[in-house]
Amino acid sequence: MSKEGPQAIPVVFRRIVADRGAETAIFGDARLWTFADLDAASDGVAAGLAERGIDPGDRIGLYCPNCPELAIAYLGILKAGATVVPVNLLLNPQEIVFMLSDAGVRGLFYHVRLTEPAAQVRAALPGLGVAVGIGQPGAEGEPSLEVLAEAGGPVRALTVDPAEAFAAILYTSGTTGRPKGAMLTHCNLTANATSIMGALRLVPGRDRVLVVLPMFHAFAATVGMLTPLLHGLGFIPVERFDPRLVTGAVSRHQATVFLGVPSMYSLLLRMDDSAVAQWRSIRFCVSGGAAMPRAVMATFEHRFGVPVLEGDGPTECSPVTCVNPLDGPRKPASVGLPIADVEMRIAGPEGQWLPDGSHGEVCVRGPNVMRGYWGLPDETRASFFGDWFRTGDLGYRDAEGYFYLVDRIKDLIITNGMNVYPRVVEETLYRHPAVAEAAVVGEPHPLHGEIPVAFVVLTPGADADAGELKAWCRSHLGRHEIPRRIVLRESLPKNAAGKILKRELRRGGELERGVDLLGV
Repeated sequence: MSKEGPQAIPVVFRRIVADRGAETAIFGDARLWTFADLDAASDGVAAGLAERGIDPGDRIGLYCPNCPELAIAYLGILKAGATVVPVNLLLNPQEIVFMLSDAGVRGLFYHVRLTEPAAQVRAALPGLGVAVGIGQPGAEGEPSLEVLAEAGGPVRALTVDPAEAFAAILYTSGTTGRPKGAMLTHCNLTANATSIMGALRLVPGRDRVLVVLPMFHAFAATVGMLTPLLHGLGFIPVERFDPRLVTGAVSRHQATVFLGVPSMYSLLLRMDDSAVAQWRSIRFCVSGGAAMPRAVMATFEHRFGVPVLEGDGPTECSPVTCVNPLDGPRKPASVGLPIADVEMRIAGPEGQWLPDGSHGEVCVRGPNVMRGYWGLPDETRASFFGDWFRTGDLGYRDAEGYFYLVDRIKDLIITNGMNVYPRVVEETLYRHPAVAEAAVVGEPHPLHGEIPVAFVVLTPGADADAGELKAWCRSHLGRHEIPRRIVLRESLPKNAAGKILKRELRRGGELERGVDLLGV
């Protein structure tokens, strides 16, 4: 945090431009963007938005894949005093309309490749005052980001209060109901970026972060984009995850840090040795978004010769709360230690603090925690114990202060009154050499309450069957933990960040059992 006190993101960015303006901020395949380039281009976007009636506090949708233009639009929106509302690229137009309508957006940036769904969204939102195309001229009478960026123009003085003004409203995936917009202030995000710099020991002017995770997601936006922009690092946006595409970007731009989710690491392990050799510039990798299977981590670290730092944090916390230290003990299956300025504790059902080793809900307090959910005061109140945010994660802290996530509270399976933690079963399945991916969910049962059901994807060429996998579980798990059914599938449903969608697996099971979801 600046010695002058909390500051808005554009103010912090301009300070970096003054110090490192000629250095490369974004390593793109088409061109390299210096910090000064980004500053000038985003000034043009901010001026163009102001000319078109966008006022401080207005919300602007950003519907764009990973690319330098996403960062230009993001900074331009903030320089105009407005709030960014990133759009998940996997949502259908109807879902996007709900989200943007809920946020009351007044404008939308959309990429040329998303013109068709963007047109459907715009038709359903006649109140959109500004639409800006990215990667192409806008429709007749509309601006494009490229034209705004090149036009320049005076940027009005930023008058927002960084502790109160929302830099971004990030909508959660809606796993427990309707999507909710987490309101993150400028201070929330700058505080988290500063803590991340210290926790990961990142070096300005040296480190280059490869970002293939979608930048509309909190993890990639904060760790992969905002942290570099606000601290003088370079970042390398890659539009989609393909092991060969990512490896080429690592080698071409000499990336030093890779951000991924467990499913990505599993796929990278399938590459041959010549591809792995192209990762020599990487200093370390970071894994988040889902639990990293121990077997996958151990194999990856052995083949690639770099440590994988597992961490965690929900969208509502900007999002990083904890990570295994780069220069200290790393504990398998742990999400590590709280980062600077972040406090974490374990709470019981009534908000009472539990001792080390006890299972309860992980709660977080710090300058990174959101102000609440947009337009949902009741849900906001329910998500806090006082000023401690309730993450919904079931976990515990060990005697050395390391945190472990057992599961999402809602994913806990209770069989005959006994707790079954899906992650324990999944870890066991991952240790079988034929298993590439596994997810365990609970299925209602008239006699036992719930039973564990496992969905498994086999490694290429493996010929294991459900019987073999169940026998493996019998050898390594308690009787109540053994999946009653093991379903082999070619793939598992995932969100844009690569996290397995257990709600989709449950939904499929409900349909198989004849549950009429439409009638619920």
